[in-house]
Amino acid sequence: MNNTDFEITKSSGEKVRFSIDKLRSSLKRTGAEKDTIDQIIDHVRDELYQGISTKEIYNRAFALLKKKKSYLASKYKLKKAIYELGPTGFPFERFVSAVLKFSGYKTEVGKILQGKCVAHEVDVIANKNHETTIIECKFHGEQGLNCNVKIPLYINSRYLDIKTYWDANPKNDSKLTKGWLATNTRFTEDALQYGKCCGLYLLSWDYPKDDGLKDRIDRLGLYPITVSTLLTNREKQFLLSRDIVLCRELIGDVFYLDHLGISEVRKEKILNEISQLCH
Repeated sequence: MNNTDFEITKSSGEKVRFSIDKLRSSLKRTGAEKDTIDQIIDHVRDELYQGISTKEIYNRAFALLKKKKSYLASKYKLKKAIYELGPTGFPFERFVSAVLKFSGYKTEVGKILQGKCVAHEVDVIANKNHETTIIECKFHGEQGLNCNVKIPLYINSRYLDIKTYWDANPKNDSKLTKGWLATNTRFTEDALQYGKCCGLYLLSWDYPKDDGLKDRIDRLGLYPITVSTLLTNREKQFLLSRDIVLCRELIGDVFYLDHLGISEVRKEKILNEISQLCH
């Protein structure tokens, strides 16, 4: 049996053919060198068995990459790191806000906006060039749960209610131009079709093509602190509770690492990993 004949199990439970190319491109995205990628693929290929889960393949590749270079492993762990922002979803809202801030927006999180019919709590409000965008964030704590059409239907009706009130209010000096829905998973085909039709901007892990969450994070070096392979879970939770969501927020501000009582040697390793990631 050759390696492309293997069936693997996705997080949704669906069985698909194993693709060496998919594994190769996910390793390539980390910036790992060709020799490193080839070695990891050879290792993983030797350990394949019928029905292996994508999670097991991913964990094996991650462990091998971590042995080579920890900051590359952090990049490879990005998808899992986004799930680790949970369980409340609030750090995900802060994370989306931070990504927009580094794209030139002025942002606010968790504000109440009045609609024509009722008031709405909005996850993120983003302002740029006298134009306002309101963003709703849908966080799923486990893989395989996609955003179906009910969610953009609901978000769009909230947006229209806010916009009706906003446009009638002469005090607003910026124009409410767009409603967004951001998720850490994926959208179903129906959800994408509805979003395109009604003009709601949809942002998911890999949508829009080449401009999804993972592309924006890689392009801007905006990695969540949960990607770190050197910080413990307790340390990550402490930082999230203090509103430190991005790795780059720790560069130049080691107060929180000092507060955690992290030794100088370990602090240097953590900051080195983070600066390699962010640049």
